[in-house]
Amino acid sequence: MRITSGSYYTNIYGENNKINQQLYDVNKQISSTHKIQYAHEDPGVFIDTLRLDDEITTLTQVKNSAQSAYKVSTQTDTTIGEIVKTLESMKVKLVNAATDSNSDTSMQAIAKELRGLQNHLLTLANTSIGGQYLFSGTATSVKPISSDGTYQGNDKDLEAFLGSGVKQKYNISGSQLFLGEESKITRTITTNVAQMSLNDLYPDIMQNPDTPRSASEESYITGSSTIRDLMGDNDADTTNDTTRSSYFYVEGTRTDGTTFKSKIQMGMDDTMDDLMHQIALAYDPNTASPTANQVNVSLNANGQIEITDKIAGSSKLDFHMVGAVDFDSTNAGDAADISDAMYGASAGSIDNLQSGTTDFETAAVTTPGLYVKEFTKSGFTSPAGVSNTLEGVNYDRTNFEQDGSKLTSNISQINKNDNSFATATTKLLDVAGVNTLDGQQMIINGTDVNGNPFTAQIDLATAGSTFSLDGGTTNYDIFNTQTPRVAADADSMTYQQLMDVVNMAMTGNLPATNTAADYDAAITASNSKASVQLDSSGRMVFEDKVNPSTNASLSIYDAGSDTYPASGTSGGSIFTFNANSALTVRDAKTDFFAQIEEMIKSVEEGKTRADGSDAADPRNIGIQNAIQMLDDLSDHVSRMQTEAGSYSQVLQASSDRTSMLIISTKTLQSDVIDTDIAEATLRMQQLSLNYQAMLSSISKVSKLSLVNYV
Repeated sequence: MRITSGSYYTNIYGENNKINQQLYDVNKQISSTHKIQYAHEDPGVFIDTLRLDDEITTLTQVKNSAQSAYKVSTQTDTTIGEIVKTLESMKVKLVNAATDSNSDTSMQAIAKELRGLQNHLLTLANTSIGGQYLFSGTATSVKPISSDGTYQGNDKDLEAFLGSGVKQKYNISGSQLFLGEESKITRTITTNVAQMSLNDLYPDIMQNPDTPRSASEESYITGSSTIRDLMGDNDADTTNDTTRSSYFYVEGTRTDGTTFKSKIQMGMDDTMDDLMHQIALAYDPNTASPTANQVNVSLNANGQIEITDKIAGSSKLDFHMVGAVDFDSTNAGDAADISDAMYGASAGSIDNLQSGTTDFETAAVTTPGLYVKEFTKSGFTSPAGVSNTLEGVNYDRTNFEQDGSKLTSNISQINKNDNSFATATTKLLDVAGVNTLDGQQMIINGTDVNGNPFTAQIDLATAGSTFSLDGGTTNYDIFNTQTPRVAADADSMTYQQLMDVVNMAMTGNLPATNTAADYDAAITASNSKASVQLDSSGRMVFEDKVNPSTNASLSIYDAGSDTYPASGTSGGSIFTFNANSALTVRDAKTDFFAQIEEMIKSVEEGKTRADGSDAADPRNIGIQNAIQMLDDLSDHVSRMQTEAGSYSQVLQASSDRTSMLIISTKTLQSDVIDTDIAEATLRMQQLSLNYQAMLSSISKVSKLSLVNYV
């Protein structure tokens, strides 16, 4: 085969370019420290590098997110820890205030210290980091707690990105911390009128006429005390009371949200333990064969009745009771039984007791007659047409409390299915103490924004609910919001529809005609003058938009609120909005700053225990109950701190793990894309030697001629 000069030089040129390119590539790898610069150089390496680069970017985002969230969660943990310490300081001061040796000056000094701690709690609640508030939920730019203790944030969670499809909550919202719920707490309620033994208080009447009144003693009723000790007697003879009975009228709400009324008849030689057992029986939904296993009923040191729910996590338990005994011998004590025939057409009405007196000596001796025993007092006024001669007789026919332009109820509307607070969209049936609202009636009684008295009646019916004003002949349909627009089914009515009717009545804006269009127009017109809504605690609030101090008054109650069964137990009021009910000592639901305020007021007012006789603040729970309430708050806040701490641990672990993954991924990426300098240098040396050898060979070959062979 003949090799020409052309083919020789072509081959030499190709090899030269090849080695030069290899040298260039190796030199570029050494200088850039990367195996390739462009995708076409090695598609496999390029794809692996991009994939690993994306993983590093994602992991870096995860790390940054975790570290940022960790700062918030640790600050949250620290802040809640400070709240716990502040609550501990408050408890020390409350315990000091509970002793009887404190003077008024000492009590006020303790109250001022508590006010200082309250302000500190408010500051802690409004802690911010980088201009973002810790306890506002996702509304981080909104100050969570206003000056009056109202929560202004939301209940949404802040979440850190910890990977594909993985998020971690890292905040404790103010809704959780200050308005949270503890499902393991059993609700406890108490009456607020202290009950003393009349036997010891009036020894001259009940023990011996020769005993001077000055020998009387103050002792509180206990479980072993007789009904005679509680309700009294008109003579010292304990053997002549067999024909005289005391009647106790009980109503309230059970654990399951159903309501009841019960008339309990007790003999004078029965004990308070017997009465409390009868009260416990009334709380059993199984009225046919009741047991006393739903609640615990007891007496505290002041002879006040305390009822504790046996089922934890429910906030529905309620209680009211009034007792009566008749010392008028002419009618054999019939007046105490409101169902007696002597009352004629009004038989069964609790208002029959309004003719009695709460002064024992007057009823037993001075003017023998009906003696009424009050167990709860609230200082509430009653609407027009409802007698309030004896405050303790009324339960729910009371006016909302006024504060400037607002009227606020005191009973939270609780969904009996899940124990949540009712909202505007909640169905009335979900809160009502009955299984259907068909045929039920509600009364709205009060004074409108112009100072004009009114009475409205709502008739709830499956065929269509209506309302009328002041006994008018026009029944206005309560229209639904669906199509077609027709009168709402009783069981589908919502609180918003009820509040619309209340607002129309309170502003005097009624539909021009009974049509959906005029109904909507009346709602719009009433909303321009006032508003009705449910607050965060499920309480109904009316606000006058025209008058800074409203002329209006409002009460809402069941049309049959004043009636009792002839005997035994029956259903109670379907709804309760504002009531002279038992006070709440413990509850699953928390209202942090409202409870703190009530505790401090108990010290300022010098109340060791709840005292319904105090006209200024009859519903305050007192210092001893406040200590229990504070313990529950401390437990709740401590649990929130534990939760915040767990978030910090998860986020720290995630950050550490992500850092290790970033290092591992970068190492793997380095193996894929980075140049091994030693290997590349050796290869460059080899290529250089090859190149030099090739040049040497070319030089020698180029010098060959026939002369060399002659």
